[in-house]
Amino acid sequence: MLSYQQHEVQGIISDGSSPLPGVTITLKSRKNTTVITDYNGHYSLLASPIDTLIVSFIGFKTKFIPVNERAKIDIKLEYDTTTLQEVRVNAGYYSVKESDRTGSIARITSKDIENQPVTNVLATMQGRMAGVNIIQRTGIPGGSFDIKIRGQNSIRTDGNSPLYIVDGVPYSSDVISSSLTATAFPSGVNPLNNINPDNIESIEVLKDADATSIYGSRGANGVVLITTKTGKTGKTSFNLQTSTGFGTVTKLPKLMNTEQYLKMRKQAFINDGLTEYGPYDYDVNGTWDQNRYTDWQKELLGRTSQTSDFQGTVNGGSENTQFLISGNFHRETTVFPGDFLYKRGGGHINLNHHSDDNKFKIHFSGSYNVQDNNQPSFDFTNEARYLAPNAPALYTADGQLNWENSTWDNPLRNLDSKYESKTNDLLASTVISYEIWKDFTVKSSFGCTSLDTKETRVIPSTMADPAYEATSDDSALFLNNTKRSSWIIEPQINWSKNLGAGKIDILTGMTFQSQKTERINLSGIGFTSNSLIYNIAAAKNIRIYTDDETVYKYQAFFGRFNYNYKQRYIVNLTGRRDGSSRFGPGNQFANFGAAGIAWIFSKETFLENNRWLSYGKIRSSYGVTGSDQIGDYMYLDTYTTSGKVYNGVTGVQPSRLFNKDFGWETNKKFELALELGFLHDRIYVTGAIYKNRSSNQLVGIPLPATTGFTSLQSNLDAVVENTGLELTFRTVNLRGKNFSWSTNLNLTFARNKLVDFPGLQTSTYSQQYRIGQPLNINLLYNFKGVNPQTGIYEFEDLNNDGRVTFPDDRQAVVDLNPKYYGGIQNQISYKNLTLDFLFQFSKQKNRSYPVSGAGQMLNQIDRLTDSWTQTGDNSPYQIYTTGYNNDALNADSLYSQSTGAITDASFVRLKNLSLTYDLPLSLKGLKCKIMLQGQNLLTFTKYKDGDPEFISYGYLPPLKIINTGIQLTF
Repeated sequence: MLSYQQHEVQGIISDGSSPLPGVTITLKSRKNTTVITDYNGHYSLLASPIDTLIVSFIGFKTKFIPVNERAKIDIKLEYDTTTLQEVRVNAGYYSVKESDRTGSIARITSKDIENQPVTNVLATMQGRMAGVNIIQRTGIPGGSFDIKIRGQNSIRTDGNSPLYIVDGVPYSSDVISSSLTATAFPSGVNPLNNINPDNIESIEVLKDADATSIYGSRGANGVVLITTKTGKTGKTSFNLQTSTGFGTVTKLPKLMNTEQYLKMRKQAFINDGLTEYGPYDYDVNGTWDQNRYTDWQKELLGRTSQTSDFQGTVNGGSENTQFLISGNFHRETTVFPGDFLYKRGGGHINLNHHSDDNKFKIHFSGSYNVQDNNQPSFDFTNEARYLAPNAPALYTADGQLNWENSTWDNPLRNLDSKYESKTNDLLASTVISYEIWKDFTVKSSFGCTSLDTKETRVIPSTMADPAYEATSDDSALFLNNTKRSSWIIEPQINWSKNLGAGKIDILTGMTFQSQKTERINLSGIGFTSNSLIYNIAAAKNIRIYTDDETVYKYQAFFGRFNYNYKQRYIVNLTGRRDGSSRFGPGNQFANFGAAGIAWIFSKETFLENNRWLSYGKIRSSYGVTGSDQIGDYMYLDTYTTSGKVYNGVTGVQPSRLFNKDFGWETNKKFELALELGFLHDRIYVTGAIYKNRSSNQLVGIPLPATTGFTSLQSNLDAVVENTGLELTFRTVNLRGKNFSWSTNLNLTFARNKLVDFPGLQTSTYSQQYRIGQPLNINLLYNFKGVNPQTGIYEFEDLNNDGRVTFPDDRQAVVDLNPKYYGGIQNQISYKNLTLDFLFQFSKQKNRSYPVSGAGQMLNQIDRLTDSWTQTGDNSPYQIYTTGYNNDALNADSLYSQSTGAITDASFVRLKNLSLTYDLPLSLKGLKCKIMLQGQNLLTFTKYKDGDPEFISYGYLPPLKIINTGIQLTF
């Protein structure tokens, strides 16, 4: 009877110094009896006196603990790095053990994400993944990022976005803003800002054909899988986290001070032979104080933004049902003058349930987020760099804007021009599955999204100098309303079977997806009062720019066949037949597929007992994916309203020509990789080479103006190739009872090339691309230097016609793609103290900030003090001019389009630093963690014109953020 009598067994599981949450405890006699430790490492279950506990946790050796009639059993687990190969990686429609993976998948987890004080999911990935290059476009809250996974595949700059999947639901990353409203953002507002990074459990990036082809046309540019946090078995626990911080601009260029600036200006008059200052030369003719100095970058960009965050989570559940409910709020000001605010708040819920026999399972995940963004509609960065340092004070003695007798445009006039946006975003997904018989499961996923954004930009008459007597009749309002909703249903069948020494896994399914986008852009000019400026009905003149509704429908059949023989030889086949509404009859469907193979040679008998090689695998893949990223209705004859009214009727005009042959873009991908683990995987190295070729490019073919159309949407027979080498290096340098130190390095060498482009020389792209060169090139004049006799910039005259002209002489090719990039992360722990820091680096070239207009009433980079002044000078910069020297003005224009404007912009950045301390509290069940975090803390670079990482200059660079916080768990 003793062997069958049940009693409660409980205890704490730890690594010797800290409790371990999430550890799985199973009874050896009843494998279906499983519990998981809570946040305090505590477990409790019913067991018989002679039973055995099986205790397992990723990263630790599995232990078998006899109960021996004990009621309390505390267990210490030992680290086992080889079990890292047992980590299951999300591959989209299925998960796979790290050791059995045949495709290329990069991954970060919540442990990496929670150390970063950022608000955009893409910011969490910067510098942490090989083959994934991410650049922040602006430091303004709510701005977007540029991401390229293994390079640029499409000639169209807007055709390279990856597919985003959040809990199994496709999430559109198409810009939701309008260029009429979001004027302060270089590439619009990205909806990814709606996703709260604190809710994310893991992010996987699928890169090669084996990993992406099961997504077919949607995976041509890579796939970003975002998995949110789920509930854990155990008693209900509460987690509260609050933090506050501040941000400043990372790096600003050094500009001329008043003395240097006035010296430049006066020399420019001498150079032009002018003996008197003009009536509008306020900076030098005595109108403005010549002893006054204002650092306009500090004045307009130098404020400190304040951030505050709060996150609360309730988590728990039984063996059968687990839940998680969380809420969050983020508040952030700007570095600009004025009271501007970005707010985001939302909630997340997750529910999991399975039946007692584990056959029926249901998973639900939902999130709702609200953004409220109030910003100036004008980025002050450009004006801060060009304003004269002795320009007047911003305010008069009585606190009013100072117009200094109409001698300047006060930059703070732009504070009245406000950009406001409100966005509501809902995302929900449900997965239901049932195991009909052993290893045969049917399931279906259901998902929906709903996004609604409203934007306004106002230009009130109060922006103008009062001397101009502008009234509300001159005020303007711009509106943009965008609604986007989608649904997806994906029924699937999964079957697996052990056949002798091998195992077969088969997956098949279908996709039904629909997305509708409604958009209206309009403006109103002339109001009876500025108090009515937000009421479009009060405008005297209303103009509608866009009012449309588009529907995108997608249908597919997909499948996967995987065979694993002896856990050594693996074959993975995936395929998909896609149907898209974006193509005409006869071209709506296409087939895509891939094959991946892997050989785990470390499991061969001749290496089984090898002491130094713990893991070794060779894998390779080849396949074809596609793309339909061209927009909706592009193959059809379409018409738009002309805005012209005739006889009381608004006319329409043709906007696009019909093209029945318009078809899929294709991307052929090849990869070969080697993975090695040494000394029980304490040293783990991977290397992968890849070659991707994208063809049948979806672009606009230019047409003669006589046709009435600028282009015809079609497939261009051009081929773009991306090749590269990706290296990762992971080491456990030291590991003891109280001290550990690990390092992660990723390094990418990438090359982009236009392989073929029939008729390039006679096309309108002839001065944009070159065969054998990357897509991201600049064709420039070849800069020779400053003529010591004339003081004018000189450029190479390639055709020897005595003139430097476009296009014949603008043929120097400059590659602006990074030669290599990556990151190195270190994590050091001592008892309850953990230090984690990441250095991001890139070897690259970029444009220097424009230096044209030196000598005019525009401030300049301070290095222009070394300019030519007299015959014989060997100076790097040409003669100053007030605008009367036409040769100098022309040379200035050519210089900005020459190799002289290209400089080394390589950098090493302390991207992230996190210091956490777990307080040793004596209160049972209470944990307290104190955090200090920093982002973009230090930048080491030779680039002199501000932050080196940008795509378009003249916009606010990323902010340096320092954050402190506290986390309570009970």
